Amino acid sequence: MPRTAIIVPCYNEENRLQPIAFQQEVEQHPDLHFYFVNDGSRDNTMRMLRDMCQVNPEQLYAINQPKNKGKAEAVRQGVLTAIAQEYELIGFWDADLATPLCHIHDFINVLNETPQTNVVMGSRVKLLGRNIDRKPLRHYLGRMFATCTSIILQLPVYDTQCGAKLFRNTPAFRWAFSRPFTVNWIFDVEILARLTQFAQSQGAPNIERTTTEYPLQVWTDVPGSKLKTTDFLRGGLDLLKVAQILYLPGEDNVPKEWEK
Repeated sequence: MPRTAIIVPCYNEENRLQPIAFQQEVEQHPDLHFYFVNDGSRDNTMRMLRDMCQVNPEQLYAINQPKNKGKAEAVRQGVLTAIAQEYELIGFWDADLATPLCHIHDFINVLNETPQTNVVMGSRVKLLGRNIDRKPLRHYLGRMFATCTSIILQLPVYDTQCGAKLFRNTPAFRWAFSRPFTVNWIFDVEILARLTQFAQSQGAPNIERTTTEYPLQVWTDVPGSKLKTTDFLRGGLDLLKVAQILYLPGEDNVPKEWEK
């Protein structure tokens, strides 16, 4: 396994965190590390994280962000920490393990077997032989959102919002996370927009050729999600902000120091 860091954003996850699952995963894979970012939780999440990480301080790390800044910034802070440690692969995973940890290794296999791939995204595609447990309303709202996203990004992407993604630690990846995101819930879309912008500035292949959506075998809608139906409506407005990155670049242009 390449040296891999997975960022796990945590906000009030006291009742959903599964310490044993993470501990068992790193015991079996010495090159796998988890960075848990407490995003200003108001419950005992941070205490749980500290207790869990003390069991294996060489592979489990807790980062405390005292003030709640949202999932996007929590992930970004974790990624910046991992970048400084020069991991080969860096990703992020939802704390509730709606996507089981075993899929991390499926993603790594994709990157190992296809050198041209730089990004692997979990995709919740309900097919025969797969166990995708998703509420119907959220599924259909998600399909509408994904269609709008595909139009704006001009990419045939099926599922941008699955909370399981893995990236090669490339210059494009580092630039994409180098400054705060302009949106919160749909920051995954903004990542794709920034990667697209970077590729265009470099004359590199379109990210459609360097990104793979991996149909998950298992995904479970875990009770206690912070996502609300109104978030889909706000996400539609946030798509307009993301569109500005691609169509009205302005200050989001790739700086000279990042250009080849």
